[in-house]
Amino acid sequence: MSEFIGFVLIEIIFNFIGAVIRWLFGNIWRTIKNKRKFKFSEYLNAPKNPDHFDNQAHETNNVIIGVVSTIVIILVVVLVERL
Repeated sequence: MSEFIGFVLIEIIFNFIGAVIRWLFGNIWRTIKNKRKFKFSEYLNAPKNPDHFDNQAHETNNVIIGVVSTIVIILVVVLVERL
């Protein structure tokens, strides 16, 4: 049971990290392109659109982006530490 709780906590943390990164890049890109910006909650959960068919994809993308960015940050820190 504790392994499941730990997995859920890690998933929540990486979901949040990925949503922050997507929100930052989305706001920068949409400002440059002069398009409508989304709220942070839409990046974190999913758009509140009833026609939106895949809410799980947002969480999956967030987790993947969170894991990859965390690995990249750790690698950069390790490489800089070696210099």
